[in-house]
Amino acid sequence: MKTIGLIGGMSWDSTAVYYRLVNDGVRRRLGGLHSARCLIWSFDFAEIEQLQRADRWDDAAERMIDAARRLERGGADFVMICTNTMHRMAGDVQAAIDIPLLHIADPTAARIRADGLRRVGLLGTAFTMEQDFYRGRLTERHGLDVLVPDADDRRTVHRVIYEELVRGRVLPDSRRAYRAVIERLRRRGARAIILGCTEIMLLIGPDDSPVPLYDTTALHAEAAVTMSLGQTFPDEG
Repeated sequence: MKTIGLIGGMSWDSTAVYYRLVNDGVRRRLGGLHSARCLIWSFDFAEIEQLQRADRWDDAAERMIDAARRLERGGADFVMICTNTMHRMAGDVQAAIDIPLLHIADPTAARIRADGLRRVGLLGTAFTMEQDFYRGRLTERHGLDVLVPDADDRRTVHRVIYEELVRGRVLPDSRRAYRAVIERLRRRGARAIILGCTEIMLLIGPDDSPVPLYDTTALHAEAAVTMSLGQTFPDEG
């Protein structure tokens, strides 16, 4: 079994879900008392959020690289960034280490394509929805047609993530707001919705959407289990 290196703490709530999912996945596949071999580097998210807000992405990249190198030195066979937004510097992280980085967008896109879908809506932080590092990979590498909410809806989605979900607050009004955003994306032609922030699954589930939801946290963790047990996750791009 390969050792998984998790770069977490962004937020710790979703990192805790990752930890549970990778251990559940190994136990489900191997049975008995088996659990995942993993290392976790967990950030103080307040520090990372300040760098994001100040547009200090180079400084954030340095911290992510340092975390990945620590995991590599600790014995990780591959690493994963347990958040969608910080995949903005995934290329820099991969270039700085000698072990693979499992990109969160790839298993998500592979599952969507395997299900025969192409046009999808994307929910996430403003950085994930508006910048090209994530949407571009889904489009250019995997051939997906990605829709994002309009400006007002993007502000709502982003605000709920940073003011509520990363603080452990799950509010019914916000669930209703997200349902409305999803419905508007469906009316524009989205045949599925990517939950492109690892906290959104704390708020939204299958009963909240008229189209299939693709939870990046669950799909990323599933792919990590596959890699840990000696199988390379298929590149569908």
